[in-house]
Amino acid sequence: MDLVIRNAHVIDGTATPSYPADLGLTDGRISAIAHPGEPRLTANRTLDAHGLAVAPGFIDMHAHSDLALLRDPDHSAKAAQGVTLEVLGQDGLSYAPVDDRTLDEVRRAITGWNGDGADIDFDWRTVGEYLDRLDRGIAVNAAYLIPQGTVRMYAVGWDDRPATPQQMDHMRQLVAEGMEDGAVGMSSGLTYTPGMYAPDSELTELCRVVARYDGYYCPHHRSYGAGALEAYEEMVRLTGDAGCALHLAHATMNFGVNKGRAPELLALLDRALAGGADITLDTYPYTPGCTTLVALLPSWASEGGPEAILARLRDDDTAERIRHHLEVVGADGCHGVPVDWATIEISGVSDPGLAGCVGKTVAGAAAQRGEAPWVTARRLLIEDGLGSTILQHVGHEENVRAIMRHPAHTGGSDGILQGHKPHPRAYGTFPHYLGRYARELGVLSLEEAVAHLTSRPAARLRLPDRGLIREGYRADLVLFDPDTVAAGATFDAPRTLPVGIPHVLIDGKFVIEDGRRTGVLAGRSVRRTRGAR
Repeated sequence: MDLVIRNAHVIDGTATPSYPADLGLTDGRISAIAHPGEPRLTANRTLDAHGLAVAPGFIDMHAHSDLALLRDPDHSAKAAQGVTLEVLGQDGLSYAPVDDRTLDEVRRAITGWNGDGADIDFDWRTVGEYLDRLDRGIAVNAAYLIPQGTVRMYAVGWDDRPATPQQMDHMRQLVAEGMEDGAVGMSSGLTYTPGMYAPDSELTELCRVVARYDGYYCPHHRSYGAGALEAYEEMVRLTGDAGCALHLAHATMNFGVNKGRAPELLALLDRALAGGADITLDTYPYTPGCTTLVALLPSWASEGGPEAILARLRDDDTAERIRHHLEVVGADGCHGVPVDWATIEISGVSDPGLAGCVGKTVAGAAAQRGEAPWVTARRLLIEDGLGSTILQHVGHEENVRAIMRHPAHTGGSDGILQGHKPHPRAYGTFPHYLGRYARELGVLSLEEAVAHLTSRPAARLRLPDRGLIREGYRADLVLFDPDTVAAGATFDAPRTLPVGIPHVLIDGKFVIEDGRRTGVLAGRSVRRTRGAR
């Protein structure tokens, strides 16, 4: 064997009690599991794991590393957490499939998530070509969701109007080609333009294509605020009509209107599951959310794309209409809830000259300037070219805990790696589950927490050889100290790496060894392999 991990405390991903064993690894797979009293395994190398737990590698079901994996070979933000697989293409906006026009537009639209990509050679246009690019070597494995907003941008444009029959056929074709290329499903960002302009009938048709390939639909649905429960119900109904599996992205119940209402969401899901629906969800173990400042605007103000948005912001009369929708009506981009500028913290800017705004709330920055919060927000949107990111402090701890207990739950960081002061979930989600919510609070047992982060997401992704510690499975493994594992990242120091995770392996190769990144690029694309039915 290549490696034997001795004296391990195996947490195998099934949520059943852990057990002592030695693991043998050969050619990137788990080749033997030896229990106490069984013949001793031998190998070219031995690692003594006394005092450590060994678990399957963690799967980040909601990642925004689409360019970071190409830009940063180190990628310790995820590798150091024990993440061995990320799911990209989230929230309906990413970089394939595209043509030249669409690529330029999507780069501009999600600069706040991933940077403008000026340092990236965009030598792909299709989903398959993007996955081929990942296969040249990346820090961790990656799967991909076809972004419905990008597909609509490609086929229809930025207008708020129904697709023509020809455009609908084009979108079906783009989704089918992406699934053939290896995508695991389709995402949407239904509070982001232009994906939010798609009616349910259009989404249902695209979900039918996804279902033919046994993929899943992953919507950032139409409201996490005033209309949250109705938005969840809409997605359950839509995917039921399409016969498509559903995975609810960052399934939170945020804003004051939803405090204490997580049980209503879970009851809705339980009724659907009892009726035969195939539903899972992911969350991050924090209360604040993270998005771009421009995402808060009403959808009518975002029609036409970035340049049209900026033109409206520069026009005083139109800007006043935007303010009224944000502060009085409750813009759909802000989930139907009037914005509270004291909860909106500026976390990153594209223009370094605006860095002094980072870490301040919009209300706080406005008070320092002696002006109304909207004046500050409008100026920032214009001067930063829509590239500013924000933390939105609108969550509720009781909802976070209730949702993570549900058996359909999986872990997703929703980690945006851009910005001067990113959300700590990008660097801390997985150790925070283990340290804070399992060890300290007991919301989940350690075995349950590991199952939520490993086997359950692997089952959603239809991966036959990942997510469990079993003979023949891939040797994607994380070794951690159950007594000390914790997120180092905080809101004040969000890029601090975790503690208590000394070793991470992908395909049997150390990507983290003795707490340090090795430089090994063992990651590749993980593709859906089943053809259409």
